[in-house]
Amino acid sequence: MSDKVDLKALFEPKSVAVVGASSNPVKIGHKVLSNILAGGYRGEVYPVNPKGGEILGLKVYKRVVEIEGAVDLAVVVVPAPVVFDVVQDCVAAKVKFLIIITSGFSEVGNRREEKKIVDFARKHGMRVLGPNVFGMYSAKVSLNASFGPSKILPGKIAIITQSGALGGAMVGRSVVDRIGLSAIISVGNKSDLDEADLLQYLKEDEQTRVVLMYIEGIKNGGKLIKTLKSMPEDKHVVVVKSGRSKRGALAAASHTGSLAGSDNVFNGIAEQCGILRAESVDDAFNWARVLSELPTVEGDNTVIITNGGGLGVMCADACEKYGVPLMDDSVFLQRVFKDVMPEFGSARNPIDLTGEAGVEEYKVSLKKALKAKEINAVLALYCETGVFDPEGMSDMVIDMGQVYKKSKPILFSMLGGEKVEEIIDETRKKGVHVFDDVYDAASALGALYGRKRFVDEIKHSVETPDVRIDVVSIKRIISKARSEDRRFLMPDEAKEIMKLVGLTLPRWRIARSLDEAVSFAEEIGYPAVLKIVSEDIIHKTDAGGVALDLENKNEVIDAYQAIMKSCRTKFPKARIRGIEVCEMVPKGVETIVGGTLDPSFGPVVMFGLGGIYVETLKDVTFRAVPLTLNDAKKMVRGINAYPILLGVRGEKQKDIKGIVDVLLRVGKLMEKIEDVSDIEINPLMVYEYGEGVKVVDVRILLKQKGENV
Repeated sequence: MSDKVDLKALFEPKSVAVVGASSNPVKIGHKVLSNILAGGYRGEVYPVNPKGGEILGLKVYKRVVEIEGAVDLAVVVVPAPVVFDVVQDCVAAKVKFLIIITSGFSEVGNRREEKKIVDFARKHGMRVLGPNVFGMYSAKVSLNASFGPSKILPGKIAIITQSGALGGAMVGRSVVDRIGLSAIISVGNKSDLDEADLLQYLKEDEQTRVVLMYIEGIKNGGKLIKTLKSMPEDKHVVVVKSGRSKRGALAAASHTGSLAGSDNVFNGIAEQCGILRAESVDDAFNWARVLSELPTVEGDNTVIITNGGGLGVMCADACEKYGVPLMDDSVFLQRVFKDVMPEFGSARNPIDLTGEAGVEEYKVSLKKALKAKEINAVLALYCETGVFDPEGMSDMVIDMGQVYKKSKPILFSMLGGEKVEEIIDETRKKGVHVFDDVYDAASALGALYGRKRFVDEIKHSVETPDVRIDVVSIKRIISKARSEDRRFLMPDEAKEIMKLVGLTLPRWRIARSLDEAVSFAEEIGYPAVLKIVSEDIIHKTDAGGVALDLENKNEVIDAYQAIMKSCRTKFPKARIRGIEVCEMVPKGVETIVGGTLDPSFGPVVMFGLGGIYVETLKDVTFRAVPLTLNDAKKMVRGINAYPILLGVRGEKQKDIKGIVDVLLRVGKLMEKIEDVSDIEINPLMVYEYGEGVKVVDVRILLKQKGENV
């Protein structure tokens, strides 16, 4: 079955039926019909209600099957118990798409009825948006088939929202802030059509430049990742993802019946796919507006122009926080701006025109910045002063905002009283957005730079090496474990799989007796390590099941006996398979490489600082498989402890290339061996550059029978 759905009849329907249309102005069925008519939709509109009659001047049909013409889209606003009856009618009338506004399905536990509706619709070639939605808007055909605000400005931003109420509020916000929309679609429970399906249409829609998404949970993460990766570089995706906290995740599950998944995983995949994650709706709108209206930024030289030193300093701090690179060539800046600065002004960036600067000084400065090819973006700040000319400043901001739109980004921020607020309102009416906080301005410019960095990385990425693993032999080991009804692979099995994947391990043997332990330690050489082998003892250190740095035969004997006593005392029912005897590896930097099945995105790979503190520090990054070389490198660079790998206090750089190779190989294992649920290499010991890495300990878990992620 093809992943792509032809959604033209959803976004550009030639005819719409409103099933559950009402003559009562307080009913949703009335609001939806009224919005369609008020929005200027030129297609055929068919109200449907068992009572018949006339609503808003239109003939009312008692059933969908009574409509003489073809129906591309039906909006369903009837009580939940009768929705399936309507779906059957719509199938008989050969309706192409359904928008089910009605709630009372999987979000309240009624999954069976929801599945029944979708299965029947899909079986007969009809697709479903919802249920539990507020409707949709499509600027292309001036269709507002929602019960949200009636006035929507057409523009370049499409909104996909999982929350109907929040979606309606976002529409209202867009009108107040004069933000134009190309579409807004509420997905609700995502019983059939989801974000990935809608993105397939929007990525080819010429009117849409930015897609803003509000997501609570993701049901088919692999499909979404594939679609996001296929987005063209001039289409930007901004996401507000809720469910960061445990409480938020629980609320999301009860709201739309979706799993929020791991927040760290979502962050990693957002970076992997080049989407921008906003913390708030305010940030999301600010970023979407800038991405839709301003030209792309071409280089890493931003200049701040201000009349207030303090405001300039705040903006410089904000730029550092949001990843906005500032130009630091003070000699060049002095040469460019010396004519408009008093002697006590500063050209060190921020360019401080001082409180004496008026409209003319600003205009000249901005023209100079526009003309200078070395300057790639401008943050223009203004504090209200005694020489403030409200009308002149407003005209200047509008004029320069329009001029800059043709060549490079400029963002304005103003701070002051009532007159400044009037300017902000006036300029927004004329299509130039002025921020009232420098942090918001810097954050929005940071979004532009974030997209620039992602696109540049993709353009300059190196081809991923072809990693091959012995799939047949790995599956043979797993089959043996399955035949013994085990999900937990024994250490020797896990290590054998690591060898088959192509990773380096210390020398090791499994001893079944004290004599074997001594013999193997002598064979491998000292210092040696002993570890308990039992599928029932996961955390060996906590059980007293590990002994390190054993220097001779006597220490091996003592350690063997101590391990067996401790583990049998703490885990009397544990099945002990023996003692692992292995080489004591030299000390290096302890890292962790893992793989797991995320409930939303499927197989993912993790990297971070390892050892016993990994769960406390949580300094880890994630990516979905398949991994590219660029993905693996960014995972390593993405941890807070990355400077340790680069070398600190005179230490040499560590073998980052070796880490990247391990990540690619574990990624390939998670991609090719579907039976694997979890892998944890902890620690992966990392040595100095050129000396490689070594898998010191590894655990592998298999899926539960019947588990399908």
